[in-house]
Amino acid sequence: MTTSTKGIASARKTPPAALVLEDGRVFRGRSYGAVGATFGEAVFSTGMTGYQETLTDPSYHRQVVVMTAPHIGNTGVNDEDAESKRIWVAGYVVRDPARVPSNWRSRRSLDDELRAQGVVGISGIDTRALTRHLRERGAMRVGIFSGDTLSDEGTMLAEVRQAPEMKGADLSAEVATEEAYVVPAIGEKKFTVAAVDLGIKGMTPHRMAERGIEVHVLPATATAADVYAVNPDGVFFSNGPGDPATADHPVSLMQAVLERGTPLFGICFGNQILGRALGFGTYKLKYGHRGINQPVQDRTTGKVEVTAHNHGFAVDAPLDQVSDTPYGRAEVSHVCLNDNVVEGLQLLDRPAFSVQYHPEAAAGPHDAAYLFDRFTSLMNTVKMEGQRA
Repeated sequence: MTTSTKGIASARKTPPAALVLEDGRVFRGRSYGAVGATFGEAVFSTGMTGYQETLTDPSYHRQVVVMTAPHIGNTGVNDEDAESKRIWVAGYVVRDPARVPSNWRSRRSLDDELRAQGVVGISGIDTRALTRHLRERGAMRVGIFSGDTLSDEGTMLAEVRQAPEMKGADLSAEVATEEAYVVPAIGEKKFTVAAVDLGIKGMTPHRMAERGIEVHVLPATATAADVYAVNPDGVFFSNGPGDPATADHPVSLMQAVLERGTPLFGICFGNQILGRALGFGTYKLKYGHRGINQPVQDRTTGKVEVTAHNHGFAVDAPLDQVSDTPYGRAEVSHVCLNDNVVEGLQLLDRPAFSVQYHPEAAAGPHDAAYLFDRFTSLMNTVKMEGQRA
């Protein structure tokens, strides 16, 4: 089945392109960014702003991102807002790319940046129809083809179906730092945190540094000995890509931290790792949560927050009961109000908690920034208790 949209193409003359889903549906448009072929999992992001942060978020590794907002690239690309050193998305899908970027911080166009980094994209397609299709059928494998790679639909579909699936993918080590590094505290140093990089965004250690925390960012392969070599007041597990069911090493490392009773905070992939460490299962969502407008309730306060998300897997934990785990009692602390997906966990007998969404929230919103303060308070409480003992 082929869908095309006329008159929604970039002003720049670009080669024809096709987007082919693994269920056989095809969308035709124009090349955007690099020319060639790319494969990944088709997902959609509902953010109207923050496309540069999305592109450079390591959690999008091996995913082809469909932007639901129709106009993308209006503010160009700057040198300040990237969340990592490169673009991680496998491919990019937009409806109406900006003809001319306009922003005082812009250094180059988004199209130029995609081409410079070899990211294959497509423009001029009906992204609304594509998003509705993914909502109905679920996230699936996809290919984008342009230039010499563009061929008959049967050949392209066969290539898509040969691409690896996201379920069962172990990807965190592919995006994490290979060498440890330190993000110094801003102002007076109050705490030291060991942050296990499973695909960390640059804004995360910055948010901690703003609170007087010296952050030691460690590779995904770090051991408990590596973590405690920095004498941490707390341990942080970051966001990241892939299927949490494959993340046996991070789970074992987190269990070692829980055994010692060190204050622990995890976000996104880190939330799923905590779920597994406590004995809960994880599962793949039909089409995931991605964007900067997801409503979540903090059950500890009753407050509803507008939050930033990027996850295709979730923790399978009971919503309305306290669970017994090897590390004491645990409960669901946050829940998504759209679909009741678990959005946070906390231990009641040890200093550990996590959330599924992104409190660092670049490019926004900032409703959940208090969670870094909660982590700081947790470390302070444990530190004071240790001094009294």
